[in-house]
Amino acid sequence: MYGIGAVKYKGSPVGYIAKNSFDMGGVKPEAAEIEAEQVPGAPVLVIAQSNGKIAPKFDMIQLNFESLHQMLGGTIHKEGEKVVGWTAPRDAVVMEGPWELSLVSGQSILIPSATLLSDLAGKLTLTETAKIEVELKVTAPTTEGVPPYGVFATASLPTEWSESKGWLLPKTVTDAPAAG
Repeated sequence: MYGIGAVKYKGSPVGYIAKNSFDMGGVKPEAAEIEAEQVPGAPVLVIAQSNGKIAPKFDMIQLNFESLHQMLGGTIHKEGEKVVGWTAPRDAVVMEGPWELSLVSGQSILIPSATLLSDLAGKLTLTETAKIEVELKVTAPTTEGVPPYGVFATASLPTEWSESKGWLLPKTVTDAPAAG
């Protein structure tokens, strides 16, 4: 898997991602190692505490009024039908929803539920641009049995992955890998 082709929030592309800014982030799996006095040098039991997690981070650099609203919340201002401005939200905003990371290599990483943490950042010079720094905190979907993320061929996304079906993934039957 390689190369960001498109990043979509609630089915809509978010714009250009700054070169070399995308990082899958995340946390390695955690386990408690139980050691015994009688067995030096190795644990006698390993108790899994949590699976590994992803926490994508990236800089979105295609800024316009609509993208500021999409990624930071706030209010769009119009004169007739023409969008002429954006203002930041006054109160803390929690933006949650589905994310799709379409890769150049032909796969898509689908995240049914993630909390969006973002801020307006960057430099306003003639050699750099403003940007929205984005971090996604993947959360467990509220639908029972739906996994927190999945990887599918972009040309064969699951039928559950649509706005009308709630941006879901196929339910997990078993989490245990096949013995082999």
